[in-house]
Amino acid sequence: MPVKNLKWVYLVLLSIVWGSSFILIKKGLVGLTPLQLGSFRILFAAFFLLLVGFKSLLKLNKSQWKWIVISGFLGSFFPVYLFAFAETEIDSAVASILNAATPLMTLIFGVLFFKLALTQNKGIGVIIGLLGTLGLIFSGAQVNPDQNYFYSILVIIAASCYAINVNILKRYMHDISALGITTGNFLVLAIPAFIILLSTGFNFDDIKVDSEIGISVFFVMILGVIGTGIAMIIFNRLIQISDPVFSTSVTYTIPLVALGWGFLDGEKFSLLQLFSALIILLGVFLVNRAKNLYTSNKKTGL
Repeated sequence: MPVKNLKWVYLVLLSIVWGSSFILIKKGLVGLTPLQLGSFRILFAAFFLLLVGFKSLLKLNKSQWKWIVISGFLGSFFPVYLFAFAETEIDSAVASILNAATPLMTLIFGVLFFKLALTQNKGIGVIIGLLGTLGLIFSGAQVNPDQNYFYSILVIIAASCYAINVNILKRYMHDISALGITTGNFLVLAIPAFIILLSTGFNFDDIKVDSEIGISVFFVMILGVIGTGIAMIIFNRLIQISDPVFSTSVTYTIPLVALGWGFLDGEKFSLLQLFSALIILLGVFLVNRAKNLYTSNKKTGL
């Protein structure tokens, strides 16, 4: 399949998978604390990735591991816990909407630190997408006035982590296989995640005797294997065949899926949110029309 078509296939797949992740986080928090949920998510993803991608680690050289460690913490470790804490106070759909700030952050960090060239279509597309996101936030605040939007800051921090990571992946890790990057990421993250899980005093016997905890762990297992492990392989490949802003424009389409799950789960939804979602799709279209953002200079350091 031509790359220009394949990247759209990846975008749609990620929209469905990551759009469903927010409701899985919400369900996981029923029986788990944010630290436990984040740790289990990383550990399930690590176990799956080591099963399918262990051989890819043998192809990595010493210099590449530095970026893999940095990428792992920025692209997965910190955001996993930040989203878990955020969803203790705000709806899953709202969290997904706020995550749509990622392309804007990617563009800002890319221009400032990674020699990312700003084109007219990219700038207009990101701004339109951001306006749609603000419309969703505004309408969400009206529909759910009792939520603590202070916790939305955690999502913005997570989006910033994603943005820096995407620029690092595109500039410094384009020659590493997507499976190798993802497997290396979670091999590194498994140790601190396990330590954090033990520090919470979690009793593994509770999975068998407490149905609420058992069901929550099951939801997080799906989240870890599909929503993190498989999705990160696809995302890393998407970054390699497209550019950072298009890759992160998936965060503009994720809310469409997340809002649907939220509606089915009893979260409130308005026509203004639907209109704002359509504006977001327009922003994604404009982002894709521009040429590659990166200049030919590849010598810039972090």
